[in-house]
Amino acid sequence: MSILKQEIEQHLHTHILPFWMKLRDEKYGGFFGKVNFDLTIDKEADKGGIAASRFLWSFSAAYRITKQPEYLECAHHAYKFLVEKVYDHEYQGLYWQVDYKGQPVEPQKHVYTQSFGIYALSEYFRATQNPEALEYANKIFAQIENYGYDEANNAYKEEFDRQWIEVPNVKLSENGVIADITTNTHLHVLEAYTNLYKASKSEEVCRRLTNLVGIFYEKIYNSETHYLDCFFDKKWKSLLYLKSFGHDIEASWLIDDALKTLNISDRRYDKMVIDIAYNIADAAILEDGSLANEQHNSDIDYTRVWWVQAEAMVGFQNAYERTKDERFLKLVDGLWTYIKDHIVDQREGGEWFWSVEADGRPTERAVGEPWKTPYHNSRFCLEMMERLAEK
Repeated sequence: MSILKQEIEQHLHTHILPFWMKLRDEKYGGFFGKVNFDLTIDKEADKGGIAASRFLWSFSAAYRITKQPEYLECAHHAYKFLVEKVYDHEYQGLYWQVDYKGQPVEPQKHVYTQSFGIYALSEYFRATQNPEALEYANKIFAQIENYGYDEANNAYKEEFDRQWIEVPNVKLSENGVIADITTNTHLHVLEAYTNLYKASKSEEVCRRLTNLVGIFYEKIYNSETHYLDCFFDKKWKSLLYLKSFGHDIEASWLIDDALKTLNISDRRYDKMVIDIAYNIADAAILEDGSLANEQHNSDIDYTRVWWVQAEAMVGFQNAYERTKDERFLKLVDGLWTYIKDHIVDQREGGEWFWSVEADGRPTERAVGEPWKTPYHNSRFCLEMMERLAEK
């Protein structure tokens, strides 16, 4: 066993997952919605639909890969909360946010949230073979395709009210624009459909996932710059000059995972995956081995965000597997060293900081909240454990 694999595996079992396991809400279900920067737990914080899905995915995947029974117990716990409280049994789909008791407080249906529901439910099915979970995943898939897909523009829409009437995409827009189409949502629909296809082998899911890969190549990826554009209007016109380094390297390996799952061999797609990885290696790796966050116009954000570092490790490991260029292995080693030295919270009862500022200080931001869950860093661990396993 490689030292890197050994370290990552130990880190998952002794540092990451124990932190989140202690947040189980035995009274109201699910997991507590917020852990403040000082590591105090807010037991009355809202619980996000995205977060609930990510908890379910994380513990399901951890059990499927490691077979440790405590992770299965947490997966069962997360599943119960998701289908009983976060799923809207009247209008279908997952709420954006519920309160700590599980009552909807923001009942919007966002395609991004639905995608994580599919990702999680299909993973729970893969771990447990519970047919009900796959039924729920297929129901959400149908909602996305029925309401969320714009056939005329070959795009997935963003935000809806509880009754699935389209509303402006307030939840997933930023930098002063309201985007009709986002790369972020398309990326996670792709991720979700990849996992659903692994679980179901459905011809319809195969067809829709194949179309999504084409969308990335034809609409989102810029073959001249090797970046992905981020925000678009309804006609796929890019709304601002933004480079999201973390999303690009994450997309590189997630698109590749879709290609492998679909058993597609296409030189154009293979080149896209590899060119994105080289581009981010050239443009965003900093002297200390970490990855910068993003660039808006000429302004580079040097904040080292937790999920960006985690996804970069998987992305560069995948690029090495694709190219056998050892430069990528050096980038993986540099990122892991940076994560261990700066991102990992060494305080008693800590996990990972949200981010580290350009001056090296941890950002004083909640370390558990609707966007920060075990998903990114547990997935990085599980992916690396599988990829580094002795053949």
